[in-house]
Amino acid sequence: MSRKVLITRPVEDASPLKARLAVMGLETLENPILNIVYNDEKSISLDGVQAILFTSANGVRSFTRCDDNRSLPVLTVGNASARAAEEAGFQQVESADGNVDALAALINKRLDPKKGTLLHVAASRVAGDLAESLEKGGFDVRREVLYSAQVAEQLNDKTQQALKDGQLDAVLLYSPRTAIAFVSLIRAAGLEECCRTVTVFCLSSAVANAISMIAWRSIEVAVKPNQDDLLDMVSAWSQA
Repeated sequence: MSRKVLITRPVEDASPLKARLAVMGLETLENPILNIVYNDEKSISLDGVQAILFTSANGVRSFTRCDDNRSLPVLTVGNASARAAEEAGFQQVESADGNVDALAALINKRLDPKKGTLLHVAASRVAGDLAESLEKGGFDVRREVLYSAQVAEQLNDKTQQALKDGQLDAVLLYSPRTAIAFVSLIRAAGLEECCRTVTVFCLSSAVANAISMIAWRSIEVAVKPNQDDLLDMVSAWSQA
């Protein structure tokens, strides 16, 4: 019997992730914990902007819904957001392949504060303080809020039943906010004891810390905070 894995990513990110897990022979359930709401009415000024910063693929999607400009250089926090930018038509794309600290380091290496503003396309809530880090290096950073991530009201019926029946083997978690919300939804459903047989795969130690208030079978953390390393870890587990 194949192992069953819960995908907690927003709908927009779930399909490609499901396909990669299927190649590993894993069965999946989908239960978006954060639902993306786009601010399509926002008008964006690119005057004086030397580069665009994306810290998620949702940032790329939100920008492309508001503006047709694809001429500016793009720097992204990770490879998933870089791929989304390339697929959207941006020609100059570079990934930090890590977290916001890695992105800040890449920006300091590649860009000159004197050449213009950095536009950070973001959600209404952000993880880490990219702007503060860059401003210390002399950069002018403008954050444009083009989308928000709303927490689901409850776990869906299939997820709850899989937990109750002991049929869920693992969960993938990508952000501390998702992890915190997931814990809250599990507690609201009275399913804490059902988590003792579930392995949690976390993108970072911050995600692991956010999930640690519940007893799991094990909590595994990617070597580097990117999806490829996370899925390498899942692949090894699937073959064990």
